[in-house]
Amino acid sequence: MSAAAVIVAAGSGTRFGSEIPKQFQILGQKPVWRWSYDVLFSHPKISEIVLVTPKTVSSGFSKEIKTVDGGASRSESVLNGLSALSASSETPVLIHDAARPGLTHSVIDDLLEALEHSDGSAPALPIYDALKRDAGELVSVTRENLHRVQTPQAFRLGDIVKALTETGEALIDDLEAMQRAGKQIKLVAGTKQLEKITTPGDLAWMEKMLLSTETRMGSGFDVHAFEPGDHVTLCGIKIPHSAKLQGHSDADAAWHALTDAILGALALGDIGDHFPPTDEKWRGAASSVFLSHAHSLAADHGFQINNIDVTIICEQPKVKPHRDAMRKSTADCLGISLDKVSIKATTTEKLGFTGRSEGIAAQAVVSLSRAV
Repeated sequence: MSAAAVIVAAGSGTRFGSEIPKQFQILGQKPVWRWSYDVLFSHPKISEIVLVTPKTVSSGFSKEIKTVDGGASRSESVLNGLSALSASSETPVLIHDAARPGLTHSVIDDLLEALEHSDGSAPALPIYDALKRDAGELVSVTRENLHRVQTPQAFRLGDIVKALTETGEALIDDLEAMQRAGKQIKLVAGTKQLEKITTPGDLAWMEKMLLSTETRMGSGFDVHAFEPGDHVTLCGIKIPHSAKLQGHSDADAAWHALTDAILGALALGDIGDHFPPTDEKWRGAASSVFLSHAHSLAADHGFQINNIDVTIICEQPKVKPHRDAMRKSTADCLGISLDKVSIKATTTEKLGFTGRSEGIAAQAVVSLSRAV
């Protein structure tokens, strides 16, 4: 099931001490709210996003970004955002604070998985520091079973709308409304990267956290011979031809090479390790299954795709007329923007098995990065 998301960016951020609210401060050449928006937009399960903004800035966004005015309280702002969604009452919805720019696909996946077995889910960190309450004198507070709850918080749309509407009070977070309604909540592992920006010092720390990255490169190569048929499949696109490619799956050499490139960058073996050709389960399988699996592994390890470059080596069929469709198909499968995908084709000047039109080869290079 697809999911929706509401990003709450309507607060004044008075503790930040600036005329520009913290969620609109610039972090790494884009506003803080945009970090979360981009991660949600690129996630394959998020089909709709609403950004809740202050009334004073609601007109300053591009048309493709759906915005709604905030309310007098956070709960009102959240309800405004939820009301603007076109999703059904059973749709999972993520409610996220714009001032937490360190969102990742892995956290989203964990929340949606937890929601399958609960009424709500949220990322949380255990507390390791000693806790003291200053009430005229210092009193120790036990850390046992205490958590620092973060966002996004995930619910089914109908449940959270009903809970917030019936509560009608100022709440610490959206979980509180669900708890008051007697709903079951499941916590998943949070991350330091999801810390909230409150002060200028937090912004500087977050900039160091998010912009300090580990970059990895991976390469892949694949070959398939021709056999009798009427089309070849390359990058998920069926191209009419006088032969097809022989293979256990759909023999999409381009996506096989790209899958191996991602797995190589992660040091997680190759496509044969994850999808053995001896396993009948994968006979005739669409290579989108393999590519999506490699992409999910990258997200699970905290990596995102910077860019990919695929080269297809053949005499026939001609790739160029289908190149745009192949780029879009690849970008859609990976949930990334089109400008990160390069698809090229070349020949071997009639040399070798590809030159003799006996088959097709493909090679791919991928760049991944993650915060460190």
